[in-house]
Amino acid sequence: MSRITVGVNKLVAENNFKSGFVALVGRPNVGKSTLVNRLVGQKVAIMSDKPQTTRHKIHSVLNRDDAQVVFLDTPGIHKPRHRLGERMVDLALGALKEVDLVLFLTVAGEPGTGDKYIIDQFQGISTPVILVLNKIDLVSRGDILPIIESFRHLYSFNEIIPVSALTGDNIDRLTEVVMGYLSEGPRYYPEGMITDQPERFIMSEIIREKVLQLTSQEIPHSVSVDVEEIQQRPNNVVAIRAVIYTERDSQKGILIGRSGGMLKEVGKRAREEMEALFGSRVFLELWVKVKSDWRNNEKYLKNFGYLSE
Repeated sequence: MSRITVGVNKLVAENNFKSGFVALVGRPNVGKSTLVNRLVGQKVAIMSDKPQTTRHKIHSVLNRDDAQVVFLDTPGIHKPRHRLGERMVDLALGALKEVDLVLFLTVAGEPGTGDKYIIDQFQGISTPVILVLNKIDLVSRGDILPIIESFRHLYSFNEIIPVSALTGDNIDRLTEVVMGYLSEGPRYYPEGMITDQPERFIMSEIIREKVLQLTSQEIPHSVSVDVEEIQQRPNNVVAIRAVIYTERDSQKGILIGRSGGMLKEVGKRAREEMEALFGSRVFLELWVKVKSDWRNNEKYLKNFGYLSE
């Protein structure tokens, strides 16, 4: 069924082969998922124009003949307002000490209080930090150098690299700089693998992405998706049953839509992407259920995979 390999490869050292782990950290909605997809060369993380899209620490793998880079796309660092938010920030900050290199991603512009808060977290680590100024396609060339200087006064970054994750501008330069910080090491994952996440997780994230794309500001943060069942059927058909959870009955009504129109559109878009990704025909059954205040409920957070048992 799958075109995505899941599992860990037996570690085998290769001559002159480099490898390492790189964390992407930053405020919400600065383009971390767009950048990691661009670096890997394939969509791995879901994307949305709404903040706090990424909720897990997702490993994405860049494979080259001479190197393998494992990127950790972390949740946006923000002031949490519920237990889920606290978990997301803990994941992002915890990644700083687990990796060989940190990419601090922010939007090209004057540093704000959120940027300064994250920079303060770098004071206690020895990990090299590269500042990546994203969305340079939205600023004039003459403004880039003053922006670089405004950040240079805040921290001794190992490198400062302006890019556009959306257009691909300067991404090759960023990739080569990252390679320069890697040491010789093994190939941690099989060559054809682009993520360590199981197919069930990828399916749930695709569905959640479509909800984010189609709904208003009221809905996205209150939504979680649980893929309850996956069945392999004859003729290369995969049957998937998933539940979209939200916190209020009014939100459930919006997600279903008039005559079920919203839910049908979510299902249509999710099914089409799954079929392209997994190379199988997909039968997708979606339900919407209410779990009041689930983002502050330890039981639901564990059930939805946000907290360990």
